[in-house]
Amino acid sequence: MESKDDSNGLCEPKGLFIKDRKQDQVELRFKNLFYTVSLGFGKGTKDVLKNINGIFAPNQLVAIMGPSGAGKSSLLDVLSGYNLKGVRGNVTVNGEERRLDSFRRLSCYIQQDDRLQPLLTVNENMHIAANLKLSMDKTQKYKDAVVNEILSTLGLDKCKATRTARLSGGQKKRLSIALELINNPMVMFLDEPTTGLDSSSCSQCISLLKLLAHQGRTIICTIHQPSASLFQMFDQVYILSQGTCLYQGSTENVIPYLSKLELPCPLYHNPADFVIELACGDHGNDKIVKMAKEIDNGKCLTWTGISDLLAIDDAPLGTPKKISKEVDIDHETSAYNQLKCLLHRGILKCKRDPDLTYLRIGVNITVSVLLGTLFLQIGDDGSKIFDNYNLLFSLLMHHVGSTLMLNIINFPAEISILTKEHFNRWYSLKSYYIATNILDIPITTIGCVIFSVIIYLMTGQPLEWNRFSMFTFICWLMVLISQSLGFIIGAWFSVINGNFVGPIIVVMLMVFSGFGVNLRDIPYLLKWGTEISFLRYGLDALVAAMYDKRGVLPCYTLYCHYKYPTKFLEEVAMTTDHFNYDVYALLITLLITRVVAYYLLRLRVRSRVSL
Repeated sequence: MESKDDSNGLCEPKGLFIKDRKQDQVELRFKNLFYTVSLGFGKGTKDVLKNINGIFAPNQLVAIMGPSGAGKSSLLDVLSGYNLKGVRGNVTVNGEERRLDSFRRLSCYIQQDDRLQPLLTVNENMHIAANLKLSMDKTQKYKDAVVNEILSTLGLDKCKATRTARLSGGQKKRLSIALELINNPMVMFLDEPTTGLDSSSCSQCISLLKLLAHQGRTIICTIHQPSASLFQMFDQVYILSQGTCLYQGSTENVIPYLSKLELPCPLYHNPADFVIELACGDHGNDKIVKMAKEIDNGKCLTWTGISDLLAIDDAPLGTPKKISKEVDIDHETSAYNQLKCLLHRGILKCKRDPDLTYLRIGVNITVSVLLGTLFLQIGDDGSKIFDNYNLLFSLLMHHVGSTLMLNIINFPAEISILTKEHFNRWYSLKSYYIATNILDIPITTIGCVIFSVIIYLMTGQPLEWNRFSMFTFICWLMVLISQSLGFIIGAWFSVINGNFVGPIIVVMLMVFSGFGVNLRDIPYLLKWGTEISFLRYGLDALVAAMYDKRGVLPCYTLYCHYKYPTKFLEEVAMTTDHFNYDVYALLITLLITRVVAYYLLRLRVRSRVSL
């Protein structure tokens, strides 16, 4: 059952994870900030943010508002360091140039979609985050106390044992915030935190953010079009239109500001709705120009209501330049602890995941029984040697196709969670990748052994341990290579594109496998395809495992042309003395695909996060 959201779940913190840290409070400023994106090959570029300025002070809950395409999320990405490509200008933290390594230590970024582990409970998610985000010198008792206090403060203590997938929308949003509160960040960025929530949950979420902001944090979030009551809950608002700043100041000063510009907000009209109408150009583009000029594209701080702020031009921002991307991120815990925590989380997921665990084993059992029934007791029949050859290729296609498509479909969802957690310094990419590879070995091995035992016995293959071991080992290698190929496609393509690219690659591998088109009949100019097709090596190795040094096969008909396996091998242009070579080729392919998958994953994550 889905957990019900309670409306009065928030409470004042007891002071363990919320401390008086005035000396750690952060004032974030930006000056002459540009963000430029490419419109495509030969189409030029576009300025999403145009020379804007601003200041976000501590103890303030700030809303970045504007119509769609105004640059709200882009500004949030740039200020958080989530995206630096195409960015020019100055960003300072407490008057000093922002260094991403130190800034990332005291900030967090919570994306619009709730990127959570759906199979883990609230308590499990929190404790794993605590073990990853709190330093090694903290005791388990301290970590438990921090987790319990955060859950109590955010009204999640009553659903500790509830799996994340069963939480309500508001509870998921609060859990996303709770996970990042563990290491007590002083700057929090949230992209559309009220998206998908009802009015009650929206009010709860913004109330929570205001509570956290007034404890000394700088909290900045984008919001699309809040209600009047929600709008009044923000301390400051920063309004964007077409990449320029139309207003920066307190929510109370919005109406006086508009009145000064002779743009009075109609009586009983939501001020948030009215400024969005102005920013959209519904009342004329000249109003946009007028507002941007009055606020000096964000340089004017008159309307903030904060008396001790230095003017933008007076602050020590240095000279305009391209923002540095140099990052030297250290994580709170060692690589060993990261690996241990990720393995623990992975084991919990494997126990509960119907797709990656039980479905895989179930499919292996079902397909092996089906193939075993279709090719019943043909392995020792000289008249059915080609049927056995077809069986070997069919089981290879099962291992390749099922494993490849499963990873293409599931891996992109993992990448979204990985991107968030890696950016917020939970763990290193290496630790994640090593844990992922380790966790899949037991499931892959169990599935392969079960499949091999069933199909080997049902199809009447030679009852020799060495042949069975060779057969199972090759199947296992094929699954691991297919998994790596799935990682490569899943890391680089979306689910839709991956489902298109994956089958095409499999078809190309089939063409050069030696099945259907004889290896000696492939044109010379295309011979290179046989050297890179791991299906060719897998099929060659399975044929060698079944027929190497095999004597005359029993014949149960009047004439069996291929009762001598050597004749069959000549027909299909294969030899049995290349088994070791095939194994080496498959091992090298496995190593190459795993390394390529890691670097593509690294490129995917870093290109999005701009590390």
